Amino acid sequence: MPDVLIADDHPLFRDALQRAVLGALPEASVHCADSVHSLLALVEQYPEAELLLLDLHMPGARGYSALAHIRGQFPGLPTIVVSGHEEAQVARRALAHGASAYIPKSSSGEQIVQAIRTVLDGDVWLPHALLGDGGSALKDDEAEVATRVASLTPQQFRVLTMIAEGLLNKQIAYDLGVSEATVKAHMTAIMRKLGVNNRTQVALAASQLAVEPGALQQPLPDDE
Repeated sequence: MPDVLIADDHPLFRDALQRAVLGALPEASVHCADSVHSLLALVEQYPEAELLLLDLHMPGARGYSALAHIRGQFPGLPTIVVSGHEEAQVARRALAHGASAYIPKSSSGEQIVQAIRTVLDGDVWLPHALLGDGGSALKDDEAEVATRVASLTPQQFRVLTMIAEGLLNKQIAYDLGVSEATVKAHMTAIMRKLGVNNRTQVALAASQLAVEPGALQQPLPDDE
């Protein structure tokens, strides 16, 4: 029985995706997550999963960061990105980051089933409205950050997303159930892997993978 993973924080759309999965793959066993952190646990629990449907915007996600991390850690897991964004450039960036398909949330159930079947057959799928000319290559800085984010361990990625959300070390330690010393050790490894020197630079690097990149309004505290 093939395992299929769904990561979306909206219960109604999660249900719609589950119905589409079962329409395309009736024998599938579907497992759902409502945040990136629960998704990471799910992927580790089902490393041989057949497919992942990943919401671009959900708790713990920062644009394409979750996609880049999942593709780096689990390159054999085909991933379909689902999103409320209708822009062709957003879809092309998702494919450039390794997605096998891009499904706008306005898509019909039949389109979602078609996308799932296409990806399971080993092909790439985009809705007709998003097909056409246009560059799909990532900017050099975005591609480099994606590669570096892909090299993080799952726990380091969890810490990264919390830093990007502005949480302090003691808050991160509490949420993850670890010591502050462990968080600081993760911070050191994250900064080394991202090639940066402080928390603000970590958050700025993560912002390169946002759908609409933007600079931080003010530096983050060093939290030494």
